[in-house]
Amino acid sequence: MTEHFRALVIDDSDGKPVAGFRDLTLADLPNHDVLVEVLFSTLNYKDGLAVSGKGRIARRLPMVAGVDLAGIVVESRNPDWKPDDKVVVNGWGMSETEWGGYTRFQRLKPEWLTRLPETFTLEESMAIGTAGYTAALAIEALEAWGKIKSDKREILVTGAAGGVGSVAISLLAARGYKVTASTGRPETLTYLSGLGATGFVDRAELAAKGGALQKERWVGAIDSVGSTTLANVLAQTFQSGAVAACGLAGGADLPATVMPHILRGVALLGINSVTAPHAERDRAWAILAESLDRQRLAAMTTIEPLSNLPQLAEDIVAGKIRGRVVVDVTK
Repeated sequence: MTEHFRALVIDDSDGKPVAGFRDLTLADLPNHDVLVEVLFSTLNYKDGLAVSGKGRIARRLPMVAGVDLAGIVVESRNPDWKPDDKVVVNGWGMSETEWGGYTRFQRLKPEWLTRLPETFTLEESMAIGTAGYTAALAIEALEAWGKIKSDKREILVTGAAGGVGSVAISLLAARGYKVTASTGRPETLTYLSGLGATGFVDRAELAAKGGALQKERWVGAIDSVGSTTLANVLAQTFQSGAVAACGLAGGADLPATVMPHILRGVALLGINSVTAPHAERDRAWAILAESLDRQRLAAMTTIEPLSNLPQLAEDIVAGKIRGRVVVDVTK
């Protein structure tokens, strides 16, 4: 086991969070029960905000960034986990209040760990990452709502070319739904068609201010944008439809009215991927194992070294990243 290893750490600089590479030792890590050798992490929008400094994600400093990790147990003081176990960790406050995955080694609480599903490799689990796992949580919530399962009307996915959107489209198409993708990048239409989208909406159309109730278009939706986009999606959802909200790339506000909810019975389902209980996580991973096409997953994924993270963080916040980015923390 290496004595020193590199990590991407957010620290305070004149009152501002600034990310940079630093050498750590095992003695620097938190005193949690399970030591994991991290092989892969990933890049989510929240990671971009944290590393670029464009959003104050870390609530205590210094903070090892990275909301996801996949690796192999090295040591464990907990009987549920043994050396050589392959594990995945998504959320649980990593990069916010707990040290995260942009490091070669990390100590973690045993209740945060999920056993790697046999269907996926460690690398594939991070191609999925929080974004893909969140997409699966959203689909599970929509299907549990119970009114869209056999419906052949359109389901909308906003932020379609991003990580959540890409996995959501692939999963929905595989499960027999008719998927419409909202994107502002015309160059991604072929990519989105390859994932299973059959219709397209310019994101500018949904970002413009609209009425409290609009023409019904969607039986359901997965929204990672928030703000005016989410307000319009709700106003365009069919009676008894549902919208799963899981992001705020367009803003944390919701300039909407109660009209879609009280006049059409539209449900707004909030998706919390950070502290979701293990029963929900297990159902989400079961959906991924059942419905995520491995070739489509590969088509939406690029692999980047840890050293490229500062630029990648800027790119994802600027909307320049397509699909999923796996971070190889060994490079």
